This record gives sequence, structure tokens and C-alpha cells, in this order.
Amino acid sequence: MDADFSIELGKEDPVLDFPWTDPSGKLAYVDVKRHPELMAQIDEANKFRELKEFLSLLNSPRGIFETAKCDVWATQDLSPEEEVYEATYKFASYVDVVFAERDDDLSDGGRPSIRQSFSAHEQLAKKLVELLRRAPVTLSSVEVCVRRCYFDRAGSIQEGFYCTIHVSGYGSDAPSAHQNWGVALKLLANAVKQLAASKML
Repeated sequence: MDADFSIELGKEDPVLDFPWTDPSGKLAYVDVKRHPELMAQIDEANKFRELKEFLSLLNSPRGIFETAKCDVWATQDLSPEEEVYEATYKFASYVDVVFAERDDDLSDGGRPSIRQSFSAHEQLAKKLVELLRRAPVTLSSVEVCVRRCYFDRAGSIQEGFYCTIHVSGYGSDAPSAHQNWGVALKLLANAVKQLAASKML
């Protein structure tokens, strides 16, 4: 599988406020880590079973991650770099992922939060890519981007990091692109499980 990671910490690169609310107030962060029943409020999860399963995995109660935001789209507008797939359709998604806070992160005088550790995020990106590159060849790709995040902890803003995970499936028509996207999500889910089981982080 094609997989890569990038570090995007420049002034013009995307950042995340966590928790977030869009300017119109119509959309906001949904805490499905602690309230799984709120998954029903995420439109993309309702529309795409594959994404719902992936979000459920990332937000599992004992897992080390939680999700902040996601989106899904289909397009025929492919970049020159994507010509290698010899496809005319792309089905894609992204999920913004943060580390779940640990008990020692919440105590006064404890070590810096894992959310503030650049090395932890870089290692996550590298390990995921390493595992995915061992996966079978598919018409799909994954990119893990390490970006800057501003965490609101009881009114105090704490600078840290998060990862945006882009997943794309390609095909000669919309159904095949969608199918290859679903396969890529399953391979990514397996990689996340391997990371958790091996305690690589």
C-alpha cells in the first residue's frame, strides 16, 4: 500500500482547536470517546459504515486515541501525482486524531502531556506508515500529517500536536473507488491495532 507521512508546522499549515466549533455554530466536536451513543450525530459515520467502524476503533474506551473531526468526499479531480493509479475516480476521507489524555496528564505537577510531545506524534506517523507499507498492494493511499493543535483545558490553552490521517481509494468508476477506500480503512485499522498491541508508542 502507498503510505507516507509529513510534518506540517508552518505558519500557513492547518491547525486544530480542540474541542472545536465552527464559526456558524452549526457543527462542533462530538465526544464519542466518552459517549459512544453520540456517534449518531456524525453525519459521515451515518452515511458510511466503513468510517463508522474506523471511528469506533479509534475511540474505543481503552484505546490511546480519540477523534476530533472527519470528512468524506468523492471526486474525479485527481492530481498529477495520482496518475500512477490509472484511475478516473477517487473516494477520500480524513480523520483528525489526538492522543487520549492519560491519568498522569491530568494531575498537577505531572509530566508534560503526550499531546504536547512532538516525538510521540512523529513516532506514531512513522510507525503507521511502516506497517502500512507492508500491507498488500491496493489502489489506495494513506498520508499521516503531524500538525499543531491548541487544547483548551479548563479555559487554559495548551499548545500541542495532532495527526490528520488522509485515506484515498482509486478506481475506474465510483463504486470501485469506494470499495478500495474501504479496503484501505480496514488495513489502516489493522495497523492501529498492531500499534496498540505491540505498545510501540
